[in-house]
Amino acid sequence: MQLAVNCAATEVSDAFPIKRPFKTRIRRGLTVKFGGLLFALLMVSPLFGQWELPQDKMLTRWGKQVTPENAWQEYPRPQFRRGQWVNLNGLWDYAVTKGAAKPSEFQGKILVPFAIESSLSGVGHLLDPSESLWYRRTFKHQTPAGHRTHLLFEAVDYECKVFVNGTLVGHHIGSSDPFKFDMTDAIRDGENELLVHVVDRTAPEQTLGKQTLEPRGIYYTRVSGIWQTVWIEDVPQRHISMVKMKPRIGEGTLRVLPTLGGPPMEDEQLRITVSKDGRVVNLADAALSVRIPKPQLWTPETPHLYEITMELLDGQGAVVDRVESYAAMREVGVERGSAGQLRMTLNGKVVFHYGPLDQGWWPDGLLTPPSDEAMRFDVDYLKQSGFNMIRKHIKIEPRRFYAYCDKIGMMVWQDMPSTGGRPFWSKLAPNPVEDQWPKEQHTQFMKELRAMIGNLRNHPSIVMWVPFNERWGQHETIRVGQAVENLDVSRLVNIASGGNFFPVGDVVDRHNYPEPMFPFEDLRFKDYVKVVGEFGGHGWVVEGHQWNPAMRNWGYGDLPTSQEAYQARYRKSFETLMKLRRRGVAAGVYTQTTDVEGEVNGLMTYDREVQKIPASELAELHNAAGF
Repeated sequence: MQLAVNCAATEVSDAFPIKRPFKTRIRRGLTVKFGGLLFALLMVSPLFGQWELPQDKMLTRWGKQVTPENAWQEYPRPQFRRGQWVNLNGLWDYAVTKGAAKPSEFQGKILVPFAIESSLSGVGHLLDPSESLWYRRTFKHQTPAGHRTHLLFEAVDYECKVFVNGTLVGHHIGSSDPFKFDMTDAIRDGENELLVHVVDRTAPEQTLGKQTLEPRGIYYTRVSGIWQTVWIEDVPQRHISMVKMKPRIGEGTLRVLPTLGGPPMEDEQLRITVSKDGRVVNLADAALSVRIPKPQLWTPETPHLYEITMELLDGQGAVVDRVESYAAMREVGVERGSAGQLRMTLNGKVVFHYGPLDQGWWPDGLLTPPSDEAMRFDVDYLKQSGFNMIRKHIKIEPRRFYAYCDKIGMMVWQDMPSTGGRPFWSKLAPNPVEDQWPKEQHTQFMKELRAMIGNLRNHPSIVMWVPFNERWGQHETIRVGQAVENLDVSRLVNIASGGNFFPVGDVVDRHNYPEPMFPFEDLRFKDYVKVVGEFGGHGWVVEGHQWNPAMRNWGYGDLPTSQEAYQARYRKSFETLMKLRRRGVAAGVYTQTTDVEGEVNGLMTYDREVQKIPASELAELHNAAGF
């Protein structure tokens, strides 16, 4: 393969695609020219049947605006963008059956991509472990010559089989990772049937996060089936399948490492264009390493991004495939201070990480935000409040979430969705225990963990991986930690936030409610970054903004008697954390961004309508601490 690299002075866009997706209602026979090729647009048959929002459930302001036509129409993969795609979100047929029996008829319409248990799905059915969930829709499509047609799912919980015209095109197991199937050979002229069969037992061995069959306390309503965007993309037979970005600030270089899929072409070339604020960046060498003079570094205060365009050319120089991405010059590290305590660094400078535990749950969409705007609202509130980090708690968000954090400058600790196992919780005590898992269960967990890291590894906002929360599903801790270190050497590893301590990774993490604390006297922790991964959780009930007033609404500790008392508790906990910071704690995570179902310990209510502490007041307190 030959390499040709061109650095053009193109204007840097934001972290999202400029091109608008095609709507689901498309005129038959329409074609579009792109990159010298003629694409036939998909012709999707929308299924606009009866669907309406429930009137007796809590809805957010964004949920009230959702319709079958506007449900999650944004491009779902903002860090690996192609120009032509078709969104399959909207109304599908659905059926619930006992066992694996295929339905003889479908029961109604469900709004994809909202889980069947959610209000926004229009169904609100709690899927029983003994039941199967079926989806159906039709579409028309003609694959362009020399291309393959991929069917992509951003997330389906938990096990699914996908059929096109009765042909099985793929089988996937997992709760949260994107996947795709090549359905080219199953497509026919005219109308095609797409059928998705889902089984979700919400069982302890699955990656559940906070899902449970019986919601209570810190566990919430189950989520089953399609819960993120479904879409279709045509790709050339020889195409760019993935890319890794490796910034090296000390060398002033950015390595751009595309992986190609499909049968190789004779004399094919890769052309990489790097742009920043309309100015030319130096050419890359044959190792796909772009030298960037005086690199503009990514930080929460200055979230600089470099736009990357990758083009695959055939032997005659024609563009065969084109993908747009972006990258940032930023490095995460650890430094020992004069007092001997380890601190986290960003681009060589010590940074104290402070942010909320962020569940990412919604009263109307459950795990699925009602809209892209709604999802960004939470991040904007936290940014305006003076937080510089979010701990994304045992949930993987849509990929647009991380792109937005990249864009506005918000660091992220990314948890792996936890399973249901619960070994004895010894916290940071010596001689910890862990679960013993069957080989198949561990293999599936590692498959999903690797998928999370592989799909999110290029996002500069993510600065830490958290494989286990507390001791939930904690097993083979050393082995898991070493695997994560090998998968990604560019980030820190917090092996078990608040869990049983094993000597692996970079971080030792203590959870304590309501006030933060850390056992500094234990010499086992001298070579680990000390953090308080959860604390606070102060509750305050806002009348008229409760998920269910009849259930136990609670926070950590007793509920205060006034909002002023609630705010005073927050200030006290924050000041205690700042005292621990002076002694060597390098980060703190306050519980939590919003109320969730019966938990009323959010900084905002579950519907996001009331800020229990306004962002401006939080920012004044946080900014005075100087982190």
